Amino acid sequence: MTLLELQRRMAGAIMAPLGRADKLTAGAEEAGAIVKPNSRLTSSERLEIYARSYWYRLLDSLYEDFPGLRAIIGLRVFDKLSRAYLAERPSESFTMRNLGSRLAEWLEAHPEYAGKNPALALDMVRLEWAHIVAFDGEAEPVLGPEDLLELDTGMTFRLQPYVTLLDLRYPVDDLRLHVNDLPEGHAGASNAVLRHKERRVVRRYSLKPEAVFVAVHRLDDVVYYKRMDPAEFRLLEALGAGKPVGEAIDSVFKDSAQPLDEVRGQMEEWFASWSRNGWFCRPGKPS
Repeated sequence: MTLLELQRRMAGAIMAPLGRADKLTAGAEEAGAIVKPNSRLTSSERLEIYARSYWYRLLDSLYEDFPGLRAIIGLRVFDKLSRAYLAERPSESFTMRNLGSRLAEWLEAHPEYAGKNPALALDMVRLEWAHIVAFDGEAEPVLGPEDLLELDTGMTFRLQPYVTLLDLRYPVDDLRLHVNDLPEGHAGASNAVLRHKERRVVRRYSLKPEAVFVAVHRLDDVVYYKRMDPAEFRLLEALGAGKPVGEAIDSVFKDSAQPLDEVRGQMEEWFASWSRNGWFCRPGKPS
């Protein structure tokens, strides 16, 4: 067996989902071909140490990245979801930062793992992935207020890659902020206290559907959830999709009964806010 073959076999054994009681799924013969036993441990037991280290780190990463989802569905269901997701969508990146990038898509196809309210859980996953993107997503040179002094109807913009616009069915932004304020705990009594506090927070803040429009972004290295009214959201969404300013405005306000001066005043405030936050970058190749 060449070194490359050995590495591939070991990676395959370690990265295969754990069995019942978190046992290694590779058979004794396969383990023996990869790792020698010693005076205290069999080949399977030695290889199992690496497999558990690998999987526990992945599970811990999802635990840390999705506290809001964890609060909604509970720790036990969250653990089942994490294991099922990772079995179907294994890590394909050098960094665990990207581990949850496909969770929203996967959960939409597997609502049986989303608890009693799949729509609420899915909204939270979308928000929490947007939070990760906002935290360390790429930033491009900003279009400042001076670039927007004279808006032309044919101008186009792009949104910063770290800005995500979310049309949500539940106010999960509020829920996530309150979950963030809870103390962390991974085991024993601390977990029992955490579960109790999470249930109270979920009951209080997230049971009733409410249409919420949110921009998830960062400013001075801090992630923010900025709520918008529907018209502001739709206009920014149209601009972010590459529509010229005139076409974007028309798509939002062409059937509006608002007075023109009122609409103009709103848009001036919106553009000023967007530019202050540095959300616009120059049109060009997509990120």
